[in-house]
Amino acid sequence: MNLNQTPTERIGLEEIVQAQMHLKDVVTRTPLQHNRVLSERYGCQVLLKREDLQIVRSFKIRGAFHLMRSLDSDTLAKGVVCASAGNHAQGVAYSCQTLGIPGKIYMPSTTPRQKVTQVSFFGGSRVEVILTGDTFDDAYAEAVAESSRSGMAFIHPFDDRKIIAGNGTVGQELMEAAESAPDFVFVTVGGGGLAAGVASYVKSVSPSTKIIGVEPEGAPSLKASLDAGAVTPLDQIDKFVDGAAVKRVGDLTFAICRDLLDGVVTVPEGKVCTTMLDLYNENAIVAEPAGALPITALDAYRDQIKGKTVVCIVSGGNNDVDRMQEIKERSLIYEGYKHYFMVSFPQRAGALREFLDQVLGPNDDITRFEYTKKSNKDNGPALVGIELKHRSDYDPLVERMAKKGFQFLELNKDPVLFNLLI
Repeated sequence: MNLNQTPTERIGLEEIVQAQMHLKDVVTRTPLQHNRVLSERYGCQVLLKREDLQIVRSFKIRGAFHLMRSLDSDTLAKGVVCASAGNHAQGVAYSCQTLGIPGKIYMPSTTPRQKVTQVSFFGGSRVEVILTGDTFDDAYAEAVAESSRSGMAFIHPFDDRKIIAGNGTVGQELMEAAESAPDFVFVTVGGGGLAAGVASYVKSVSPSTKIIGVEPEGAPSLKASLDAGAVTPLDQIDKFVDGAAVKRVGDLTFAICRDLLDGVVTVPEGKVCTTMLDLYNENAIVAEPAGALPITALDAYRDQIKGKTVVCIVSGGNNDVDRMQEIKERSLIYEGYKHYFMVSFPQRAGALREFLDQVLGPNDDITRFEYTKKSNKDNGPALVGIELKHRSDYDPLVERMAKKGFQFLELNKDPVLFNLLI
């Protein structure tokens, strides 16, 4: 994916090997597992690099510990500060506890509670957690300001050579575990640290292996930058895939990914949710949204990967059980099973009963119903959520609604109203 620009000094093999030496007694050497379900589905050999089984349930400890272990003793004694949407924070917290140093960790106020709790657990009395702002970028600004005030070393979540080298050990491990060089490696992209590290190692030992970066559709920071030819911050992002919802890819990570990745694909958040549910139901794998991105992207490469050996890096498994209802909802909406309407009922007796008896199909379920006007229900529209058993039931449903004289607005097709009301 080189854009005819001067190649960046990539992370060398010796840097990644040095990182492996720092990490060998700290991190788990996670397995590279053949997945029968996915292999049969896509007609290829799918291997999962299970970083969700890491000691802090994500790859982030690799870069964090390697960078911190590389600091001199005087710098370490002052402590460290970082910003994170969750997984980097856990890696830094664990490293603070292991190295016996203090740390301040800034996290967005929107971070799932499970991740905040885990940071406190891994860091213990060594770390202080500060929740601030709505996005990673808000927390990042506060952490950088604290580093300037206090002199504590700032541990960047992705845009640092040591971080990238530490992440590169994921690539080293998967290449050492594979029986032969894989044809494809699919890797999550948030800030780009994992993709840059994995690509640096894999491309050095197997230039023919194609590295595909995968971003959420609502936060395509790398794709936007590649399209623009330079690092380009996004104005707005969808924060659902919290481990990859970054407005701005790193400068160094962008340059490395620009030179080494063979493709970047974006996947819808709803499709990610379907993948998460399938992984749990079919394989008993609990993946977080960012961890499910690479597997979600396989559909887009179905033709290219047939008969090939494919590695998907499951980057993390820190998923809050409180989010499962939202995950199921997003999946149903994306797959076409769940629809929301604003319905104006005709002002005649029995209109609601007629809707239930003559508009709804025999397998359609109302999952939500509420009048928008509490004091004058007869003259106000109602918000109606309907779950279908078959996607093909949708067209007959809206046809019956129109035929029976019910005025309606399809909220699924109006992002502004949908986000306001649902």
